[in-house]
Amino acid sequence: MPDLPDAELRDRLTAALGVRRWVEQMVQAAPFDSLDQLVATGRERATPLSGTELDEAVSHHPRIGERASGTGSSARLSQGEQGGLGDTDSEIDDAIALGNERYEQQFGRVFLIRAAGRSRADVLNELRRRLTNEPAIEAEEAEEQLRQIMELRLNTLFADGGAIR
Repeated sequence: MPDLPDAELRDRLTAALGVRRWVEQMVQAAPFDSLDQLVATGRERATPLSGTELDEAVSHHPRIGERASGTGSSARLSQGEQGGLGDTDSEIDDAIALGNERYEQQFGRVFLIRAAGRSRADVLNELRRRLTNEPAIEAEEAEEQLRQIMELRLNTLFADGGAIR
């Protein structure tokens, strides 16, 4: 992918991490010689995120266990990521839904976790653990989960290789 039109580059970057400041910094930093350079720069520019940016990014993600709405790149990626959680289990799914409600009441935002590589039980265990966090610690954990999701998405969205612009 030697040269992407500006609109497509922005769309892919926004799907990876929906933070306007980050997208603009990444566009300005382009071109990238490799996918590794893109991912490393993405992590660097996403560390740290402000509270407002955390909320902005989280607003692009559905609740864990719910289907993403829309048809854009971000929605398709969310559907694929959550689709890897395995078969539905009504007991675990109900517990996740209750945990999501409690999390939103406690922290004021949707619970976010990198779903890729995790089972439903793993997600529930992490949700329960993170409900014991102090707000500042939880914000740090949510930021790190966003960075992990961003890295996975950059690897997916720019997998066709070559210089990235």
